[in-house]
Amino acid sequence: MTLLEGLLWLTLNVYHEARSEPEIGQMAVVFVTLNRAKEQHRPIKEIVQEPYQFSWTFQKKSYLPDDPKAFLKCMESVYIALQNQDFTQGATHYHLDSINPYWASQFTFLEQYGSHKFYK
Repeated sequence: MTLLEGLLWLTLNVYHEARSEPEIGQMAVVFVTLNRAKEQHRPIKEIVQEPYQFSWTFQKKSYLPDDPKAFLKCMESVYIALQNQDFTQGATHYHLDSINPYWASQFTFLEQYGSHKFYK
């Protein structure tokens, strides 16, 4: 996988998962994706496309962004995250604060950024 492909998949994941979130929430999604890739020794594309890990990959018919301005903002958040240390304490999972997924009790709650709760 090329660096460019990894950046594209990071940006797509942020776009589809957190484009309406503040920059810190978008960056937290970047770190979760990177933390999983590092922990599992797998490319970012495989992490993002793993079945039922990120809801947009199985809920959307098309991965193409329909809001170019939001996509560019997400790309900027990816760029900023890659220049900074992981502030999520190694988070590997997250969910919207409005839901309570079955798996959340199996992880340690770390912090909330925007409308997502982050876990390790």
